[in-house]
Order: sequence, then structure tokens, then C-alpha cells
Amino acid sequence: MYGKIKEHLHKELESIRSEGLFKKERIITSPQDVEIEVENGDRVLNFCANNYLGLSNHPALIEAAKEGMDSRGFGMSSVRFICGTQDLHKKLEARIAEYFGTEETILYAACFDANGGVFEPLFSSEDAIISDSLNHASIIDGVRLCKAQRYRYKNADMADLEEKLREAQAQRFRIIVTDGVFSMDGNVAPMDKINELAEKYDAMVMVDECHSAGVVGKTGRGVTELFNMRGRVDIITGTLGKAFGGAIGGFTTGRKEIIEILRQRSRPYLFSNSVPPSVVNAGIKMFDMMAETHELQDKLHINTSYFMEKMKAAGFDIKPTQSAIIAVMLYDAKLSQDFAARLLDEGIFVIGFYFPVVPKDQARIRVQVSAAHRTDHLDKCIAAFTKIGRELGVLG
Repeated sequence: MYGKIKEHLHKELESIRSEGLFKKERIITSPQDVEIEVENGDRVLNFCANNYLGLSNHPALIEAAKEGMDSRGFGMSSVRFICGTQDLHKKLEARIAEYFGTEETILYAACFDANGGVFEPLFSSEDAIISDSLNHASIIDGVRLCKAQRYRYKNADMADLEEKLREAQAQRFRIIVTDGVFSMDGNVAPMDKINELAEKYDAMVMVDECHSAGVVGKTGRGVTELFNMRGRVDIITGTLGKAFGGAIGGFTTGRKEIIEILRQRSRPYLFSNSVPPSVVNAGIKMFDMMAETHELQDKLHINTSYFMEKMKAAGFDIKPTQSAIIAVMLYDAKLSQDFAARLLDEGIFVIGFYFPVVPKDQARIRVQVSAAHRTDHLDKCIAAFTKIGRELGVLG
């Protein structure tokens, strides 16, 4: 039975390799941090983790995770509505709502589940979902699971969004869906203009804050803070797996009635185990830390500005960004892999991104800056990029 498909898959894999698109996983043998150990024992600087605030290996979060395990056990062995809800889950949900200025929150195993489970319980074939063309794959998959009419507007293009909103007036309910920060380019969605159009055309608004929460805005409360829209967005989804400690777990936060219907009907919530106590307790500690100071956000913004300015001065083609994501454009898929491999030899851990993760002929190295990076780390990375850029003919 397996013989024919085995042959087919073998050919597919060979095609991926021959096109220079094969993704090979590198092995890390240390905790996640700005400096990591790789399989051959080398110590290298990490510039491609979502560890924006440097919390992935923070002692306070490790201790909180241990406390959660000691007091509430290893795992829940259940979904929330059966016997999988602890006091810690409710406490973390309240912390998240307080952080974003929303009414209520629901936890998921990952934000992929949050985005996958948000649309189908709320919208039917009578309704419309208007989605940015560069939205994350989890949003795209979530929309596919819903029977609502689908509209797609060009990335952050408000004229195109308005045109789609006009078309969607034929439907009962409408929702505009966008990433807060677009993960491959680093640009920020123009939430002020999106909200104006939503009010004009009677639409709801949903934003995925995965790459913007903890990063964007003066205190890291995401794009709603950046555009002075705290509490005005109907639905926010996000993750604990990036700036907020880097473990696992996602959430949807927003209007009370929306969250309540998700508890009743969202399939990833109803049919997946609860987030384990260790992760939940560390999440509570992390939000307590965020409430006390925005020192890490300040450091991250300084680091990002410094790195951007130096890389542009060196002559690199950089996508405009308002986040901690810096897309160094190389365009050619094989070049992006070769460049990343040469950088690893220089002690810089980054990854080349190419089709299908980004459009064809838009290959790049996505650099992700952390608050934990020191200036000498940034300088070493810039020097390595410059050296390899000259050797490979990217720089003149």
C-alpha cells in the first residue's frame, strides 16, 4: 500500500533539495538564550529566536515554573471543561486581559489553535472575513475552517481594504483580520486607519499580536498601545511562546461575549489538553514583571534602532520595520542558505527564509533582535554580515 506514495514522496523531497528549498534543522544543546551551544560544541550568538525580551531562560520564570509544578503537578490530563481548569488558569487569563485592557481571555495550547478556533464559532456563510494578504498561516487555516465569505486585501493597503469592505456590505457581519506585526517583513499594521474603516463600514476588528505583544508600544502592549487603541479592538490573539517567556501556550482576549462563545464552541479549546501548570505559573510571573517595569522594552527598542542604522550604513537592503524583526533581503533562495551557513562559521546563528515561507524571489535572512543582546553582540553580528556580504558579492 505504501509503495506508490513512498516513491512519490521521495521524488518530492528530491525536488525540494534540488531547488535549494530543503529545510534542515540545526541542533541546540543548551538553553535558549542570546548565546547558545550548537551540536558541535561551538558557542554562537542567536539572532533568529522570538526571544525578544530575553526571558526564555530567565531565572524568575524558571523558578515560577518549578513552583507551578510543585504546587499543581506536571500536567492536566484533561480539557478545560471536564476537569482541566485550575485556579492558575483563571489567574493567568485575568492577567492577560488586564495587560491588553480587554474584558476576558481564553487560553489555548498555542496561538495556532487560538487562530484556528476563533472564526468557526462566530461566523457563518452569512458573514464576511476580510484578511490581510500577509497574515500568518494559522489565520489562513482558521479562515478555511469557517464557511464565511472570504475577502483578501493587499498587505496594509487601506484603499484595497476599503474596496473589500464595500463588497462585504452584502454580508450580515464583517470582521477585518490582521497581524499586528507581519512576521516575515517586520512592518506594523496601520491599526488607526483599519479602525477608522471598521467604524465607517460597520466591521469588527481582530489582530494577532504574536510578534508585537511585548515588543511594540512604549510598554510593550502591542499595536493597540502603539496606536492608542487600548480596549477598542474586538479580538486579540497572541502567544506565550515568543516575547512572553518563549515556552508554549496561546490566547484569545477581547469582548466578554466573544470569549464566552469560544469556551462553548471553539474546537481546539474543547478538544485539547489544558496548558500545564508550570507554563501557566511562569506566565503569571511574567505578566507580574511586565506590570512592574518596561525596562526590557526600552532596551529592545534601543538595540533594534542601533542594529538597523548600522546595517543600512553597511549597505544592506533592509525592509522597513517598526518591530524587532529586521528582514535582510537577498532575494535568491540558495544565496540565503549559503549566507546563513557562512554566518554560522562566524559565530552568528540565523536562518535563511525562502519559498514557500516567503514569496518566490523574496528570500531573506530574518534577524530578530533581543533586549538581552549587548552592544558587542550587535557589533559582532553586523561585522559578520558585512564580511560575508562582501565575500558573496551582496555588498560592493
